[in-house]
Amino acid sequence: MQRPIYMDCHATTPVDPRVLDAMLPYFRTHFGNAASRTHSFGWTAEAAVDGAREQVAALLGAEAREIVFTSGASESNWLALRGAAQALRERGDHLVTTAIEHKAVLETCRRLTHEGFRLTVVPVRPDGIVDVQRIAAAIEPQTILVSVMAANNELGTLQPLAEIGRLCRERGLLFHTDAAQAVGKVPLDVEALQLDLLSFSAHKLYGPKGIGALYVRRRGRRVRLVPQNEGGGQERGLRSGTVNVTGVVGLGMACELAAAGMDAEAPRLRALRDRLLAGILRQLNDVTVNGSMEQRLPHSLNLSFAGVQGESLLMLMNDVAVSPGAACDSANSEPSHVARAIGVPDDLARSSLRFGLGRFNTEEEVDYAIDKVVQSVRRLRSESPLYAAAGTKPLEDT
Repeated sequence: MQRPIYMDCHATTPVDPRVLDAMLPYFRTHFGNAASRTHSFGWTAEAAVDGAREQVAALLGAEAREIVFTSGASESNWLALRGAAQALRERGDHLVTTAIEHKAVLETCRRLTHEGFRLTVVPVRPDGIVDVQRIAAAIEPQTILVSVMAANNELGTLQPLAEIGRLCRERGLLFHTDAAQAVGKVPLDVEALQLDLLSFSAHKLYGPKGIGALYVRRRGRRVRLVPQNEGGGQERGLRSGTVNVTGVVGLGMACELAAAGMDAEAPRLRALRDRLLAGILRQLNDVTVNGSMEQRLPHSLNLSFAGVQGESLLMLMNDVAVSPGAACDSANSEPSHVARAIGVPDDLARSSLRFGLGRFNTEEEVDYAIDKVVQSVRRLRSESPLYAAAGTKPLEDT
């Protein structure tokens, strides 16, 4: 077993060797510009981009013509939200989203409020899931778009997209989801979920960084977006700039591998995650699971450890790569908006860890992480007068 061990797959994932193999020829041999239509180098690049578009569409239940390549989920969110809002400005000025969205969505929506749009941010339940009735109650005659993430990046909780999709279709609203954490991890079908816009990144599903995609519905009712950058007119004029052919090829292969392996990978990761949780709970008390365990990504776990500071815990676990479970919003170590949205007390939020298991993790690594967590928490609690004074003791070594 090599160390350090990587268990932070919500942040990014290693490039799958099969993805890298697919990309390599497009750095040197097939280096053409996909917009060059007068020679074989350009034709080869264009064919590769077209093939990748088919691979991405197949994973999402979309059509190839509905896939727009971008630099990643943040840009896709920006294009989807701003592009749709500006296109529908004459019809309405109201947007709806949730309190636990990624900042790429929340900040884009807030930017739109400075341009004359109005925003309703719907709260979520303590289990990290939005109540569809709260979404319905937030909709008004001037509402034009609803944006709800598929899976939360801190908690891993899955949102009821199918129900929200039905609601939006009934009300004639556009429905967007930031699916950066969910694509390739759980099945997502844009038709079944009645989605109009979907954003995601390659690097969350074992592809390269710097490439992503936006699904833009063209079937049934065609979604119109106002382009957010002008230039060469690539990607049907929605995203100008020379297409990142190598990145696109990597994204396409990552999607193909995810589609082929999801049925086997999801239960394997769920078993590893449950092994991790059981091992920790067996040896430590005063541990809280944040977010629903039933509606959750299979590889995701967010835990709070009473009586410890998250920064100190991370320092002791320096050979296990994990993230703070409630990523801080500022240099003042304030808990994130997600932790506060589900009502986690600040002290527990600061003691949280987020585990994101991945394709290449093993049982041996999970067992090592269990031991590391248990030893580190026990040490910190033994040094904490406040924890001892509260009358709660960690379990003794066995």
